[in-house]
Amino acid sequence: MRSAGWLSLPAGLYCLAFFAVPLALLLFESVSGPQGLTGAYYADFFGSAFAWGVLFRTLWLALTTTLFCLLIAYPAAFALTWTRGWVQSLLVGLLLLPLSLSVIVKAFGWTVLLRGNGLINVTLQALHLTDAPLRLLFTPAGLLIGIVNIFLPFMVLPIFASVGQLDGRLTDAAATLGGRPFYVFRRVIVPLTWPGVLAGMTLVFSLSIAAYVIPTLLMGDAFQTLPTTVATSFLYLQDPHRGAVAGVVLLVLAVLAVLASSALGRRTELS
Repeated sequence: MRSAGWLSLPAGLYCLAFFAVPLALLLFESVSGPQGLTGAYYADFFGSAFAWGVLFRTLWLALTTTLFCLLIAYPAAFALTWTRGWVQSLLVGLLLLPLSLSVIVKAFGWTVLLRGNGLINVTLQALHLTDAPLRLLFTPAGLLIGIVNIFLPFMVLPIFASVGQLDGRLTDAAATLGGRPFYVFRRVIVPLTWPGVLAGMTLVFSLSIAAYVIPTLLMGDAFQTLPTTVATSFLYLQDPHRGAVAGVVLLVLAVLAVLASSALGRRTELS
């Protein structure tokens, strides 16, 4: 036990210095005023219609991204599992390859693809699906296309790991006992793959709610979320109190997502 404690000391000191202390300073900045501790900055933030719009856009982006990633990743994970040999290795490699690139590079790539003379519009016109270029860049649709593509691997991989552990004999036994395909899917497959689904949803939600580069490049400064509000307040408006409040709100949302994921996981285990 003593040796384990000493081995964890470097990681603990690192987290304390570069995670806990900065968060404590951020929290102190959000409640620190000229006359001492105050909640006025929170009152000003939540008393603003603009701030509620920022909060709504942040949650909308995170929830919508998580939903679309789940709808795409769940069948994709089964498709990966059903492939064998070098084909599966190739597909998994193609899935992992984008993770080696910076988010900035991938977001810039989507700005090229989504613009009026980009590959997507050129392809649509070549197939005679559109008569003129569609406006995709700096639109919610373009933002969702880009962010779902960038964060999709974080949903596919946990679900793929859960699906890979499924015992095919369980579904065969359920079918033998008279279970219809949808019933078997709902009562056997979904509960057994739920840990992977929950892990993927938590990852994608946490990443998308804190996304700064992707909304900035694909939507511009007009689309303000909590991360962009933090950056704007500190870098341009020189309003550290407002930025600190937005940062604390963002942290609370991320912690609530983790707690909700943990609670759902425990409830699934108990049931």
